[in-house]
Amino acid sequence: MPTVTEAPVSRPPPNRVAASPRPPLAEVACCRDIPVLNGHLDPTVASQVLPAGHLLDDRFEIRETINSSGMSIIYRAEDLAHGRAEVAIKVPLRAVETDPVGFERFVREEEFGLKLDHPYLLKFFRLDGKKARPYLAMELLRGCTLDRIAREERPLPETDAFKIVSLASEAVGAMHRQGLIHRDLKPSNVMITVDHSLRLMDFGLASAPLRKRSLFAKMTGIFGTPEYMAPEQVENGPIDERTDIYALGAILYELLTGQVPFYNEDPWQSAFQRPTGDPIAPRQLNPRLSPQAEEITLHALQRRAEDRYPSMAAFQADLDAPELVPVTGYSERLQPPRFKLSWQGTPVWAGALLGAGVLLGLVLLFVVLASLSGHGHGK
Repeated sequence: MPTVTEAPVSRPPPNRVAASPRPPLAEVACCRDIPVLNGHLDPTVASQVLPAGHLLDDRFEIRETINSSGMSIIYRAEDLAHGRAEVAIKVPLRAVETDPVGFERFVREEEFGLKLDHPYLLKFFRLDGKKARPYLAMELLRGCTLDRIAREERPLPETDAFKIVSLASEAVGAMHRQGLIHRDLKPSNVMITVDHSLRLMDFGLASAPLRKRSLFAKMTGIFGTPEYMAPEQVENGPIDERTDIYALGAILYELLTGQVPFYNEDPWQSAFQRPTGDPIAPRQLNPRLSPQAEEITLHALQRRAEDRYPSMAAFQADLDAPELVPVTGYSERLQPPRFKLSWQGTPVWAGALLGAGVLLGLVLLFVVLASLSGHGHGK
């Protein structure tokens, strides 16, 4: 009878603890002492705040309010079904619940959040059964958003900015592999946690790529944050992975220079400059930057989507090894923005000219008809 020999079992040496991986931002100077900050509670929504002790669906016990926005209120709660584990609960405002567009955005965030699974993407918890009211259950994050760090230390050291945006690009790349475009990337949607990690948040505007847009779409309202929009997003044109690359490029620009591209007191005016021109070269605002940092940033901020990085992976590769990036001279080919008439950027002027054109057409039609009528009577 043959003898069965067991394979040796691999065990760690005695008295040695297996090393745990270091947190991704452990070596980033600006992320070493992250404060735990709650957001601001808008006084206008105070009457909608759930009190401490309130129980949602006999499972989530509200402990305190964390933050509020124009869309929702976020609470710290305890999950009674899982040993009082702490979670974040997001409840839409009443105005959002009654607004079809706003409520669809809220529902879409949960739908997409449950599809995503990556260490740098905010985790959502699936809830079975009917809810007593609309709400989302998510992992509770402790830390502060990237915009707070950018305000306190501007500009950030080049290596710090590269590392943070590299992690964000990895998170967005995971969304792209699931067929989703974030469409609202900005520093306030990036959380730096106290355990030196990162989470990308807010998937309410996420969508599949929009390869073709009708003329009617170009005349409708714009959704997003103007300081970080790509030119095609400003014009309600086709949107794909490269739209998110532009937004991350705008975040990188801000971290490296201390100001957003196309800075203007009116952020929408700055947004409408993007389809026709380029931002100020980063090294003009921060001469300490390396030529490679400027090259990477301007490559991501190219006006035409086909001139940007072809994928988030290609963008991240340059962020992780900037010393290998050849300098092609993007900064020498920058063009200042020029005035452009558009429905989104200049609706009054565009409407006035369209009205004038219609009026002129009616006048010409009247003249032609009057002329034909005169010829008819002359016969």
